[in-house]
Amino acid sequence: MSVYRKMFATSASKGFLGRFVALTGLPPKIAGITMKNRTLVGWLAVGHLANDWPIASLWIIVPAAGIALDLSPSEVGLLFTLFSIGGAVTYLPFGLLADRAAQPGHLLTLTFWWVAVGCCLAAAAPGYWSLAILLALAGMGNAAWHPLAAGVTVRQAEGQEARALGVHAIGGSAAEAAAPLAAGLMLAVMDWRLTLVLAAVPTFLMGAGFFGIARKIPSSEARAAAPAQTDSPHLFQSWREPGGTPLMVTISLHNMALTALLSMVPLYLADIHRLPASMIGLIFSGLLVTGALVQPFVGALSDRIGRRPVLACGNLIACAGGLVLIQQPALGWIVFALAVAVAAGEAIRSALLAAAVDRAQQRAGGTLGLAFTLMEGVGALGAVLAGIAAELSWVSMFGLVACLFAGAAALSWLIRDTQ
Repeated sequence: MSVYRKMFATSASKGFLGRFVALTGLPPKIAGITMKNRTLVGWLAVGHLANDWPIASLWIIVPAAGIALDLSPSEVGLLFTLFSIGGAVTYLPFGLLADRAAQPGHLLTLTFWWVAVGCCLAAAAPGYWSLAILLALAGMGNAAWHPLAAGVTVRQAEGQEARALGVHAIGGSAAEAAAPLAAGLMLAVMDWRLTLVLAAVPTFLMGAGFFGIARKIPSSEARAAAPAQTDSPHLFQSWREPGGTPLMVTISLHNMALTALLSMVPLYLADIHRLPASMIGLIFSGLLVTGALVQPFVGALSDRIGRRPVLACGNLIACAGGLVLIQQPALGWIVFALAVAVAAGEAIRSALLAAAVDRAQQRAGGTLGLAFTLMEGVGALGAVLAGIAAELSWVSMFGLVACLFAGAAALSWLIRDTQ
């Protein structure tokens, strides 16, 4: 019997989610990981998909709103930046809360309603700044989910953190792959406001159905064992140790590059190649598929050989894609280079997060909150910088992306593996 058939046989009594997690490569029992834990990891991945669905739709909806509102590339980039900053101020406090919460499941349920209501309010925004503020509000709800859910996930998979985070990331990556496609198709027949409301429907549905799952989510062991260690001074101390600063800068540069690229691709394809919204949505979704599929396996690879080589190689491959884009080849080669850069950048995200967790095992929620803050807060600067560069030329924008990935690759070699 093959490995995958054994996985199916072992997990058959536990339903679809057990089989889903088995197929992603998470073994039936590693360091105390039971089938029940794996099913919970699967549900969190599905919740990740629902929470990220309207947020991932913004990659297509915001540029469409920019065109409808006659905004410049820098103004569109600023919308993404302000949205990400709204999330950034939420990651760390909810990460710290994740290490103390008696009932994290209830907090996770709250985030679905927070995101969905925020998106519906944004759809009714009368102007630029009200749109920016309401999108930031929705981003705060989405940001709250990530350290809470990721903290629960890594506590189910001691010694296999990157692989488990990769399984969790499949939900978000699937949303990033499918939601822009759905948004592009809807924009072909309706305006951006109605599209944004419809994009929030999966989040509303998951919020209604998550109450039963929430009761089964355990509280953090660190809450009772060492509550004082979850305080901010202890959290930041681990990042001041050797290798901490290079990791923080690597996380920031990597996400600046990825955010810069993703925020400008729809505008680039519409401005230079005059593609319709439906085609842009299809291409954008395709760009994210490969990274979504390989994240658990790249994470597992980093569990075996260390974070540093995986992070360096991933950033170098993404940089190579950016260098090809600078040459402005034919459309087919542009799509291929975009796919390489985006897939490589997305594939190593679980390894980046696991590298952060490695530094503070007993403070997983707070550590992940800080990592997400760097990714989405500092990384958000990539969107506005890319918008400014795009107003100079698209070659300048792609050059900026390549330089940021190159910087992240160079600094990756200074990270000290602590596994």
